[in-house]
Amino acid sequence: MSILRGCIILLFMSLSSIQAEEIEVFAAASLTNALKEIAAIYETAGGDNIIFNFAASNTLEMQIKAGAPADIFFSADEAKMDDLEKQGLVVKESRRDLLSNSLVIVGPIGSSVKMKSALQLADAGIKKIALGQPESVPAGIYAKEYLEKIGIWDQVASRVVPMENVRAALAAVESGNADAGIVYKTDALQSTKVSVDYEVPVADGPTIAYPAALVQGSKHAATAKKFLDYLGQPSSLKIFEKYGFIAKA
Repeated sequence: MSILRGCIILLFMSLSSIQAEEIEVFAAASLTNALKEIAAIYETAGGDNIIFNFAASNTLEMQIKAGAPADIFFSADEAKMDDLEKQGLVVKESRRDLLSNSLVIVGPIGSSVKMKSALQLADAGIKKIALGQPESVPAGIYAKEYLEKIGIWDQVASRVVPMENVRAALAAVESGNADAGIVYKTDALQSTKVSVDYEVPVADGPTIAYPAALVQGSKHAATAKKFLDYLGQPSSLKIFEKYGFIAKA
């Protein structure tokens, strides 16, 4: 009887494994910590397996254009999603703006710089400012937009150290390779090696939106939609808020 019972259990586990699909989620690097926590809860509750590809949104956009097998795209800005939508590469009806974020100026722990205004980035003592690539990476685009708004972009442009994504910009400050950086508040909160020297007021900063959508041609469209819907549930939004995001759904 015990042998039969063991065989039944193994068969059940095998069938469960076969039924579970792997959902490929292409997500902005700034979402890493929050999405990993949400996915772990989702999988434990019996959801499908979630596989992440974290990178700058522009990199993910290019990969999707090249035919990478993504099921969901979760971008850190609307422009990248808009571009894919125009080309028919995401399912328009599935698109939703789930989150917002804000910018902060960070410096290495122990830095003597005491910043009371973002205008201080133009001071001669700040020689290297880490940003996401300001022409393509959303965090860098937002940072440049803000610096132009307050009138100091031309003064600091030559000191900008462009990075491949927001996490790389944060790492440059953590390592002391940059005197300051502009990153998302959510990323700064995850670091013990930087101090938040200035928080850009949401009203003064750029409008930051995180849209998510199903990728056209997904082989797991039905199960991917379940996870996309799950991301907008109150329990998931609370986790995003824990990491500093502003829930919009």
